[in-house]
Amino acid sequence: MLLTNRVILLTGGADGIGRKCAEAYAAAGAKVAIADLSDTRGKELAGTLGDGHLCLKCDVSHDDQVAEAVQQVLETYGRLDAIHNNAGIAGPSTALHETTDGEWDDLLAVNLKSIYFTTKYGIEALAKSRGVILNTSSMAGVIGQAAHAAYAATKGAINALTKSMALDYAPLGVRVNAICPAAVWTPMLRQWAADQPDPASMSAYLDAIHPLGPCPEGDVVADAAVFLLSDQARFITGHLLHLSGGAELGYRR
Repeated sequence: MLLTNRVILLTGGADGIGRKCAEAYAAAGAKVAIADLSDTRGKELAGTLGDGHLCLKCDVSHDDQVAEAVQQVLETYGRLDAIHNNAGIAGPSTALHETTDGEWDDLLAVNLKSIYFTTKYGIEALAKSRGVILNTSSMAGVIGQAAHAAYAATKGAINALTKSMALDYAPLGVRVNAICPAAVWTPMLRQWAADQPDPASMSAYLDAIHPLGPCPEGDVVADAAVFLLSDQARFITGHLLHLSGGAELGYRR
């Protein structure tokens, strides 16, 4: 029970990696406030987690909705111990010059500016609890990704932002880290695979890029996230944890 009685605000928690994290946080003893566009899925998940969990309908790209979500968490629990900035979008699958203004702006707003909003409204409470911020990034932000320039740009920015935030908030006792998965089976990844020119080949491709084995489910991310939010990681900050199965390593046959 590494997270007993911790209050965690988890954005994008209704599906995919977020859902697996919510389940793992609750199993580790935390109270989870799930902030998601889908309040239907969020309420269903909160109900399955047991008593004491919260669902908040929230578009993280909107300042006022994030402010309201943080306020509801504080009114409900009286404290905030961690913010996991997990909400994100991946599309479009294009080179930069083929990306529209709207797609660029949406990626920046959801993937990056949302972290600004949650921090702006949550940092005072985190300072009181000497809490933790965890950002869901991607290996695309570390090594790049073809046909995903705008997405990779947001994740690279998250990686740099994580390190700067870690320096700024260390005097407050607040740790800031990021997790960087390679491929992880989620509804978003399955949709991406279906959108590719040869969808039938995508499963074998995603299995093959990980030296440790087949493309994993979101539980591998959730296990690492529990650790980073716990006191076992109490001297880790500014770290980008690769959850890649070695996908980025070395020459391959």
